[in-house]
Amino acid sequence: MSENKTQPTNKSVIDFINSVENETKRDDCHTLLKIMKDITGHEPVMWGDSLIGFGNYHYKYASGREGDFFIAGFSPRKTALTIYIMSGFDKHDKLMAKLGKYKTGSSCLYVNKLAVIDLEVLKELIQASVNYMREKYPE
Repeated sequence: MSENKTQPTNKSVIDFINSVENETKRDDCHTLLKIMKDITGHEPVMWGDSLIGFGNYHYKYASGREGDFFIAGFSPRKTALTIYIMSGFDKHDKLMAKLGKYKTGSSCLYVNKLAVIDLEVLKELIQASVNYMREKYPE
């Protein structure tokens, strides 16, 4: 059975964030760093070359595939900040309606900059996702 391609590393999260060229995106990363650390109670860890994760969980699918991934995280992609809401968005309609300007993928929240969303709603969304993941995958 193959391992996940994206694994935790010993690379410096701060060095990675400080290497982000766009000043607004870099500042937004520092804000997300604080928010996610406060919510999860975990220190940030680089996963692969460009993902910043907090905490982790172990999953096992019916197929037998299993692995580890972070419980919350983000990545400063070129086109947008990608914020990982591991619970997905189906359970969070009310929060999503109040969040602001964004796009979504299956568990990815794409935001051009934090100034276009409500940070208090984002905090609630991240907290709800972390709570869901901790219930589904107790440590």
